[in-house]
Amino acid sequence: MDAANTFGLEKYEKFAFLFDWVRLFYPKAKGFSSLYLLYYFPPQKILRINGRVPWPVHFTSRVLYHNNIQLKNRSAPGMSANCYIQGRNGIVIGHNVRIGPGVGLISANHDLNDYDRWPQSPPIRIGDNVWIGMNSVILPGVTIGDNVAIAANSVVTEDIPSNVIAAGNPCRIIKEKRPYQGKLYSTL
Repeated sequence: MDAANTFGLEKYEKFAFLFDWVRLFYPKAKGFSSLYLLYYFPPQKILRINGRVPWPVHFTSRVLYHNNIQLKNRSAPGMSANCYIQGRNGIVIGHNVRIGPGVGLISANHDLNDYDRWPQSPPIRIGDNVWIGMNSVILPGVTIGDNVAIAANSVVTEDIPSNVIAAGNPCRIIKEKRPYQGKLYSTL
């Protein structure tokens, strides 16, 4: 199912060329249809809710330090509702990463001796074809490999290798995962 069908817009596909202007406002949203992006346009670009972020963000999500976030194709952190994406120490996100509602990507913690300071840490790194379930939290310096599924309500405190399903608080590997069967977007 493509993005246009998600919103019941399949009958408007033939008029998609009329909506291509919306791509001007989302230079980093590669791989998403114009009709899909049009849903995010009014609250983000007219009402200026996360207005400076160059990819589509849901109006209930919050993206901080977006300049420190690197994205690849078919990835847009904050597209789901109620996400908190904080890129103070950097976040690197691979191709085709899906992030559920309420997910937190927190790249910097407060210093325990001075709450106005944030200690340096490595960036969060998320590989290709990763799915992060609802209300999960990814903490500073964590690396998640390719083809990984993080279950809902997980707290990822340590690195997760490729080709696994992980869950829990703290997040642990549950089992191995078969290779990704969907379309690979690394060449877009």
